[in-house]
Amino acid sequence: MREEIIFAGFGGQGIILSGTIVCLAAMKEGKKVTHIPSYGAEMRGGTANCSVVISDKEIASPLVAHPSVCVVMNKPSLIKFEAKVKAEGILLYNSSLIDIEPSRGDIRCIPVPANEIAEQEGSARSANMVMLGLLAKLKPEVAALDSIQASLDEAVSARHRSLNEINKRCLDRGFALNGEAN
Repeated sequence: MREEIIFAGFGGQGIILSGTIVCLAAMKEGKKVTHIPSYGAEMRGGTANCSVVISDKEIASPLVAHPSVCVVMNKPSLIKFEAKVKAEGILLYNSSLIDIEPSRGDIRCIPVPANEIAEQEGSARSANMVMLGLLAKLKPEVAALDSIQASLDEAVSARHRSLNEINKRCLDRGFALNGEAN
């Protein structure tokens, strides 16, 4: 098993946190992981993405040129990363903020109203958790939902841990989505 994932969006959307949580959850399950964060110069509001590789074998290179899964939270990230997704891969995109549809027919493109769901649960800042919940459903070999939930307190900074109840509800809501492509 080997999954190469890119999380992408703008600073403040929990992009790097998403990668960290998935890595921690996968490690709890005994898998090998790599995580490479990339920040734009602006930080909050600038670009952010991270590459994650999860495998049951040693990982020779942490670089991800063509992810099997791409999770994009904003329109510039969709434009930048859609073409890079491996054929027959999965593209999860935040339809709350992205007003265009992906154009590729050789990948599974799944719109997720992540911001709306997170707002319903109490905080739009937890939109990334909706995406992680759906990722856990679609790719349980990456990390199980319970492992992701168990990693929250370790990954989320102390000043934001009060959001973890909302984060858990958002993970559950994402996991409950049907994951149908458009």
